Formats: sequence, structure tokens, C-alpha cells
Amino acid sequence: MNHLYRCAPYRIVSLLCGLLLLISGLSRAQTTTVTGTIIDGASNQPLPFANIIFVGTTIGTTSNERGTYTLTANGNFMQVSVSFLGYKSIVRSIKPGSAQQVNLRLEPDSQLLNEVVIRKSKQERYRNKNNPAVELIRNVISHKEQNQIGHYEYAAYEEYDKLQFSLSSLSTKVAERKIFQKYRFLLNNRDTTTLPGKSLLPVYLEEKVSDTYYRKNPEKEKTIIKAKKRVDFGQYFDSNGLSLYLNRMYSKVDIYSNSIFLMTNQFLSPIASSAPTFYQYYLADTLVVGTTKLVGLNFVPRNGTDMLFEGKMYVTLDSNYAVQKIDLTVNPKINLNWVRDLRIRLQFDQHTDGKYFLSKSDLLADFGISKGKGGGIFGERTLSYRNYITNEAHPDDFYTGPPQVVEADAATKTDLFWKENRHDTLSASESKVYANIDSLKQMPSFRRTMGTLTFLLAGYKSFNAFEVGPANTFYSFNPVEGFRLRLGGRTTPELSKRYYAETYAAYGFKDQRWKYFLSGTYSINNKTIYQFPQNYVRASFQRDTKIPGQELQFVQEDNFLLSFKRGVNDKWLYNDTWRIDYVHEFENHFSYTIGFKNWQQSPAGALQFKRIDESDAAPSHTLTTSEFSVETRWAPNEQFYQGKIYRVPIVGRYPVYTLRFAAGVQGLLGSQYNYQNLMGSISKRFLLSQLGYSNVTLQGGYIFGQVPFPLLTIHRANQTYAYQLNSYNLMNFLEFVSDHYASLSIDHSFNGFFFNKIPLFKKLKWREAVSFKALYGGLRSQNDPQQNPSLYEFPTDASGVPYTYTLNKTPYIEASAGVANVFKFFRVDLVKRLNYLDHPNVSQWGIRARATFDF
Repeated sequence: MNHLYRCAPYRIVSLLCGLLLLISGLSRAQTTTVTGTIIDGASNQPLPFANIIFVGTTIGTTSNERGTYTLTANGNFMQVSVSFLGYKSIVRSIKPGSAQQVNLRLEPDSQLLNEVVIRKSKQERYRNKNNPAVELIRNVISHKEQNQIGHYEYAAYEEYDKLQFSLSSLSTKVAERKIFQKYRFLLNNRDTTTLPGKSLLPVYLEEKVSDTYYRKNPEKEKTIIKAKKRVDFGQYFDSNGLSLYLNRMYSKVDIYSNSIFLMTNQFLSPIASSAPTFYQYYLADTLVVGTTKLVGLNFVPRNGTDMLFEGKMYVTLDSNYAVQKIDLTVNPKINLNWVRDLRIRLQFDQHTDGKYFLSKSDLLADFGISKGKGGGIFGERTLSYRNYITNEAHPDDFYTGPPQVVEADAATKTDLFWKENRHDTLSASESKVYANIDSLKQMPSFRRTMGTLTFLLAGYKSFNAFEVGPANTFYSFNPVEGFRLRLGGRTTPELSKRYYAETYAAYGFKDQRWKYFLSGTYSINNKTIYQFPQNYVRASFQRDTKIPGQELQFVQEDNFLLSFKRGVNDKWLYNDTWRIDYVHEFENHFSYTIGFKNWQQSPAGALQFKRIDESDAAPSHTLTTSEFSVETRWAPNEQFYQGKIYRVPIVGRYPVYTLRFAAGVQGLLGSQYNYQNLMGSISKRFLLSQLGYSNVTLQGGYIFGQVPFPLLTIHRANQTYAYQLNSYNLMNFLEFVSDHYASLSIDHSFNGFFFNKIPLFKKLKWREAVSFKALYGGLRSQNDPQQNPSLYEFPTDASGVPYTYTLNKTPYIEASAGVANVFKFFRVDLVKRLNYLDHPNVSQWGIRARATFDF
């Protein structure tokens, strides 16, 4: 019953959409904001990377590659100063406490201009060779290792982590409506200082204070969370799941890492080993901080649509070649969905031994449906570091156990503790978020709105202790049952964290049969059964139809959208399944499942269970098996999109290992066969930086003993028009069976690496994807019904033409090339089947589509 597990991101979206529908308003802060364009006075072309500051302060910014800039801060600033190497600096008066546009022209220095005229008549083509900026960045790259915490044998520091989300650009017209008068306590809590020209309404805030301890050999990192505090939305979202999702979107930025993961995408660091291949660098200016000389270095992507940054860094001109400060943003043309603006600021302070350690990280992102104006969502994650200690050893047993430990009283720290231990004070609007959301979730109108959105987006209607759904299974159809109605639901942790129940009933109007399911689960560790680590016992009974070989965790057949299928689809099963399972997960992400299943299979539709020596008029048999199983799974460092009643594994860079063994016992509860089934798989995502990523899965299985075809491995096929990652998309149901097999699946996304360089595709922001699937298998003679008449013969069509085959010495192969990010939500693949084209009712080519949600 895992069909809802994939909707976790959409539940989070539903919360933000619900708040956006309810809350609006605008106000203008008394800040000084200056925007404009810097122009080269000689060429009349935009001048990138010019320095703009408020006179008499250190508050400043630089113009981007298009020469535009925005400078804003609180204060009564009277003048701005603009400078750039090789140009005359200018100072202009401005109106304090207001927003204004100031376009400026910088005139080249005459002495430098004469020198340029003599040496060259036009700008040289950018090259890495003999480029002092590139030579400097290569020094930074070669010194990366010595400028990281991992350079020390031991290190420790304190971290303060603050993550907040706000609704932005809220409409004043909505605020004036009478229906929203009761939400004035929210509308009055606006922030107009953080994002220039926009009104922000904070709706989420979380804070953590922690100590982190690092050991180099053997490498180990341990974090002790001393205090944590966050907004709680009650029954609508699991706080842990929401926190994990938002923290994954706003990952910590390590500029010294080759790849920086943000918004589900990989960005190449401007100081990555391969960065000079993808970035252009320009020397800007020099500064002196204390006794250290710094060189300003501007950088831009060679291709503005690639997953790259643009910005400016300051590098120390000493033996460290360390980054002292860096500002990062992205090109507006970047192939990134929903993100209007993205800015990252990192500050490094000098330690007592002369090295530079990260002291503050600030990540800001503004999201919206369109790149222009309108309502949206603004998020900011601020990390502050202090109390660095290096080369102070701890006993080995200090590093044992889980990498993250939460102190028992972390969630109950007093306001006084937070006041004394925050690295910075909360803003006036942030300080009211906790109380405001507590009040909001008590309002009946808000609860009704959230209930409606949850039903529309997740498919479940909650009644506190019980919820009804999923909605996409209420109606479906298939050749055996015809028109099918289903209604079901499950209990929630609101009823009990120990006991859970799930059920549904369905009726097919063509076969006129009732189907139903009932399960009961007992949580041994008194935690919700959807929360890691799981530890529960479940007993269930299910009477329902099924396509042979299609397991519910891969294909949910009563999903309305999957009712539409190509070709012949008339061979089904009626199943009566009794199960009992024990699931135990450990903190190191190793888990095991022990189970028992009694399974009765009866043919439905055109499928028959008959032996070769039996006549067509003979009634089909019922196949009964009793099976014990043990499954182990190890997914190191795995994370989940976690909800109160769902859990979705997040695909990461670590491999996932699965091993399953099942044994049928003849004579137990009517079981007809003895057999053993061994299956193993390894899956891993390979991150390839600018070339995207590949999801690779290796799988194999072997069945010992003699069994009829329903107990063989019936390879997962797909006759729907949806592209399924775990199935063979041009293979027919029941087309291939094996008692031993090995398979390889590769699905690669280039994230627009090639399309970004093609004008039309660049504008559409499409992304290319390719896949390859190969299946090798076979059937031993003891399981071949042609050589063993006691076994059921393979299915045939109405004319007696074979419908089910075994794989010969040639593997089954299919491949696809696809276009992703179509309308930002869809991936469309052209799939080609490469062999076994002589089988009946097969297609060599097919177009398949699937919905995706990626930034």
C-alpha cells in the first residue's frame, strides 16, 4: 500500500499554496534602494563587475555581466560611489530612505586609454592561456585541500542554523477583501527590508544550535544538536519531513567542493578542479584587510544557461590562496525552474594559525510560477560558525554511534537560552512567526482550506484519526472487471502511534465480484510506522485482481490514469493473499524484513492454468503456495521525504543494496510446491557535475526447484502510455519468464548540457535524457512445460499462438531518448525495442511520457 509515497513534495507545495491563497498585503520599508546600469563612457556598452558602495560604509555590490546592479540597506545614505579598475571613480548624491534608479557612465582613465589604443584596437578573445586571472584561480584550486577543515587531524566548531520561508509580493487587493480581515495578525507581520522592492510574509522558521566534531583518520564527523526550534503546522505536515525537504532544497554550500547541490540540481563550483573549462575569470580590484592583501576576481559562466554561478570572490595573496569572501548568483537565463533570484554570500575569517574558516553563509532564493512579477515564495538559510578549535583529540568512543545526536532537552530550551545562544538576533517579523502559525492552524477556515488542498494534491481526505483515499483509485477500468469502483482509507497517528489499520473495498461491474483489503499494524517502538527507523509487525489479507508479474510497488493497477493501455491486456489473476511481516530498521540504515505469505492464484480473463495433456474444456486450476521470506536492505546515509503517513526515499549518491530469499514449503496450508527464490540488486546514482547524473541498477535472480510459470520471474512489462523507470516500456505483459536472470538499467539526465547550446532549445529550457535497459535470462529444462507435462503450459492467444516466451542467448534490449522539462513538468521519451521483434503484438517504437517535479 505504498502508492502515496511519491507525493511528499506535492504536500509541501500544498501548504505553501494554501497560505498563498489566504494571505496577502504590501508595504514599503524605509530603506535606501538604488538600482541602475553602469555604462562604459567610451563604448556605450554595459560595464560588468563595477563596484558600487554607499559612501562612508562598507555596504556595496557589483554590477552583473549586463551592467545592472541593485544596492539596498537600512540607513539614511546620501551618496553612492562607483569605481572600476582602469576607469575614473565617480560619486553621486542620492535620496535617502527611498527607492530610486541611478544610471552611471564611467569614463576610462586617459593614461590607460592611450596605452590600450597603442596596443590593441579591439577587445581580445577570452583565453585561459597567459591569463593572470586564470593563473590565480589555478592557485586557489591547488590550495583547496589545505584550506578545508579536513586538512586538520581534529577540528570542532559551533554552528547556528536558521531557515525561514516567506510568501512574497502579496497582493494588496486580496488583503482588502472582507474575508481576510481575520488574518490581519499575519498581514501586519511583514518584512520589507530583506528583499528590495518586495513585501515578505514569514510563514516558516526553524533554528538549530549544534556542536560538530571532525576526525581525519579514520574519517568521522559527529554533530550534537544542543537546541532546535521550528514552526509546527500540526496534522497537515510532519515537521521532520517538512524540515528535511526544505533543508535539502537549501543545502549547505561548500565552495571548496567541486559540486554544490541546490534545488535538486548540481552546480559546478567556480573553484572546482574543472572550473576554468566552464567559467571565465576577470581581475577586478585589490583590498587590504589588516595585513592581508586581497584580490577581487569576477567570474561568469561561458554559457549562461548552464548550471553555473556568476559573481565575485576575494582571494588572499599569501601562501594560503584562500577564499576570504565570495558572492554567488545565477544568470537569469539559467535552465532552472521556478527560481527568480538566487544569491549566496560566504564570509571567511582568519583563524589563529593563519587559515581562513567559514564564519557565515547566507543563501537567499526567490521562487515564483513566472520569472516576472506576481506572488511567490522567498526562502533564506543563514549559517553562522564560531568557537573553532583545531587538533584537539577526543577518545575514539566519542565518535561511535550515529553521526548526529539530539540532546534530550534540545526541543524544550527556554527563550533565555535562545536569546543568549543565537549568533544573531531575529528580525521583528521573524520573532512573531512561531506564535502566528500556532494561531493560524487553530482557525477553522484555514483547516478547511488545507483539508481541501491535501485532498486535491495528495488524494486523501483527513478526518483526524482516519483518512479516506487515495482519490485516483476511486474509479478505474480494465478488461476483466470492466468499470471498477473502490473506496478505502487508513488510520493516522492521531488515533494511535502503536496501532494502525488500512482497508478498502472495490467492486467490478463486469465480473460482478467484490475485492477487498484489510491490514493491521503494531508499532513496536511506539513511533509512526512511516518514520525512520521502522520497527513493526503487520498482518493483512487481500482479495483482488492483478496483472501477472506487476508488483504493486511498481504499478498500481487501479490508478485511473493507468487504466489506459495499449495492445492486448486480457490475462489477469484473482488473488487471495494472507501475509504477516516483521520490519526492523536500524540507525545505520540497515534493515531486514521477515515474512510469511499464503497465496492463492486463480486465472482471470483469457488466462488459463492448464497442463499440456488437459483439454481446453478442463477447468482452470487454483495455484496455492505458502512462502517464508527474508529480505535485507542497506542504504547508507539514506534520507527520506518524511510525512506523518508517507515516506519517500531520496535518491542520493550512495548505493542501495537489497538481498531477498524466499522459500515455498509444499504441504503447508495447501501449498503445492517446494522452491527457493534468491534475488539481489544494487542501485546507485552517479553524479557527473555538468554532464548531469546517471541512475544505474543491477539486478539478478535465481529460482531453485520446479515451479509452474506463475511462480517464475515474470519480467516487469509496461503496456501503459506512461514511462516507467522500473519496467520494460515496450515489453508486453507476460511476454517473458525466467528462472534465472540478470538485468542492467541506466537512466541518464544531461540537465540540458547540450540543449543549452542550441538557440531554440535554450529558450524552451528543455533537458535531454537517455536510457538503456538490458535483460538476460533463461529457463532450465525442469521448468519448461514442453519437457514437463505436469507444469502449466505457457499462455497462448485465442488462435493458439504463443504469448509467453523465454529469453534465448540474446538479451532483451530497449533504449530511449527523451526530452525532459517540457512545460516544466513532463518528460517525453521515444523508446526503441531492439530485438525479439517477431513476437506477436509488439511495437518497435513507442512514445511514453511521465510527470516530474524538478527545479
